[in-house]
Amino acid sequence: MGGLSGPAIKPVALRCVYQVSQAVSIPVIGAGGIANTNDVVELLVAGAAAVQLGTANFYDPNVSMRILDELPACIANLGAKRVSEVVGSLA
Repeated sequence: MGGLSGPAIKPVALRCVYQVSQAVSIPVIGAGGIANTNDVVELLVAGAAAVQLGTANFYDPNVSMRILDELPACIANLGAKRVSEVVGSLA
């Protein structure tokens, strides 16, 4: 048995996060295809309150720490002071 994972599923993840976050009033966790900080920001903007990294950890064990280091600057570049200000800003 196998499945599809990694960057190939990011477009589906983005769509699903957006649709689910519009339909529910609870926080949504985005997962699927996250490989870098830009991917994280895209899911946050689509409506994810948090994200999960999976496959990227197999080919870069330091990816989580790098994203955590880069995320504050990315959020600031969007004109926000907090991640929560970016969540769902696409809508």
